[in-house]
Amino acid sequence: MARKGFMLLVFLALVNTFSLISVAQQESSVVEVHSLNRSSFPTSFVFGTASASYQYEGAANEGGRKPSVWDEYTHKHPERINNRSNGDVAVDQYNRYKDDIQIMKDMNLDAYRFSISWSRILPNGKRSGGINQEGINYYNNLIDNLLANGLQPYVTLFHWDLPQVLEEEYKGFLSPRVAGDFRDYAEVCFEKFGDRVKHWITLNEPWSYSNNGYAVGSFVPGRCSKWVDSTCLGGDSGTEPYIVTHNLLLSHAAAVDVYKKKFKNTQKGIIGITLISHWFEPFSNSQADKDASKRALDFMFGWYMEPLRSGKYPQSMISLVGKRLPKFSNEESKLLAGSFDFLGLNYYTTYYAANASQNYKPSYTTDANVKQLTARNGVSIGPRYGADWLYIYPKGIRELLLYTKITYNSPFIYITENGMGDFNDPTLSVNEMLQDTYRIDYFYRHLYYLLSAMRDGVRVKGYFAWSLLDNFEWKDGYSVRFGLNYVDYNHGLQRHAKQSAKWFKAFLKKR
Repeated sequence: MARKGFMLLVFLALVNTFSLISVAQQESSVVEVHSLNRSSFPTSFVFGTASASYQYEGAANEGGRKPSVWDEYTHKHPERINNRSNGDVAVDQYNRYKDDIQIMKDMNLDAYRFSISWSRILPNGKRSGGINQEGINYYNNLIDNLLANGLQPYVTLFHWDLPQVLEEEYKGFLSPRVAGDFRDYAEVCFEKFGDRVKHWITLNEPWSYSNNGYAVGSFVPGRCSKWVDSTCLGGDSGTEPYIVTHNLLLSHAAAVDVYKKKFKNTQKGIIGITLISHWFEPFSNSQADKDASKRALDFMFGWYMEPLRSGKYPQSMISLVGKRLPKFSNEESKLLAGSFDFLGLNYYTTYYAANASQNYKPSYTTDANVKQLTARNGVSIGPRYGADWLYIYPKGIRELLLYTKITYNSPFIYITENGMGDFNDPTLSVNEMLQDTYRIDYFYRHLYYLLSAMRDGVRVKGYFAWSLLDNFEWKDGYSVRFGLNYVDYNHGLQRHAKQSAKWFKAFLKKR
């Protein structure tokens, strides 16, 4: 039965691919979809894969590293993670990075986006608490090995693994004190690695950290209002997400400020931030639903982009959130406005947005007066694979890119994550799990619409697939697989190339 189901998936994926070609050939587009490959993109365009320290490294207690908030959370509240799993070992890249770099080189990739574990560099969270030389050595070796194999490092400073000591001392990003400690941590990284790292990303998806951790409680530290979820570990969904985002933005601005003042001129690098946004289609042609889709974008994307552009929050948020929304001082606004050389943009999915009446229980999730839907007239907006939030809608990446160009002064953009997961199916053999033609279809469609947006003037400089390997997927643990390469969790974490990895290798072959 499992085999039949698997073959059906393959068949449907192939049908989808041929359907795409048929549709695309009918469109008045300059993109020749049937010949899409590396040479379709500018010669300077960068292709890479992305990862995160807690999801990949493992070695949680090795090399002088101390716990992050995710270590504490997964051990203290294992019931909040699928299969009660954690990142103690993850996919052991700490010990296997040389082999993984060879996989990337063999795939003809240009770059690797990875994050640094704050508590591996500063085990006590603060520079004054001492720099861990073993951690410095690890990232030096990783960076040097990447460069020796022709891969450029794109380094994220914060991918959600705050040192646990800072959470205990002042509640992490709920306190404005975190901005100073993040600035100091970033400065250490610039000092130690900036002679070779030329692309820095301050934060990964601050929306995910704020929303999931403090509005709905599904991520560390699991906080939300009790009326939202009775299992949350304290919190207030109507205030804390806004406070956390405010301090995340100030932390970003502090790191960029020190980089520009002390390092940029000599190291000749660039620095940006990675944001995530869904695209939102109006549920109907009514003006109310069209307005709702714009508010949905303001509350997810504009929440960060508008401060980064103008030093202020979107007017829709100011109007609807009122006094619960923090304010930037004049000095803070000056630091924020224009505080990025490039925008990292993560896109995965699209939702319908419908106008909703005001909810009198304040929560970030309802303040926009928008109802997010995944189906209309009984028809799903797109097929869903793996993660319960990911509905496949490739055209959304084009719409989001065009919206960003028009609304936020046409910034330079890297797609820093794009990908899809599938459920770990124990009834399938390893060989069957490698036949992920549906993932090829996903990447092909998104790259098609990405290139279409570029032909319409969006300044995209690179594309990073999520992810190089199957890995620890936060609350989903190891039950969802996003990798281009399969990790056999039952046999020594062996890596096996999926069909999507082989497809990328052919796609990226230099001509």
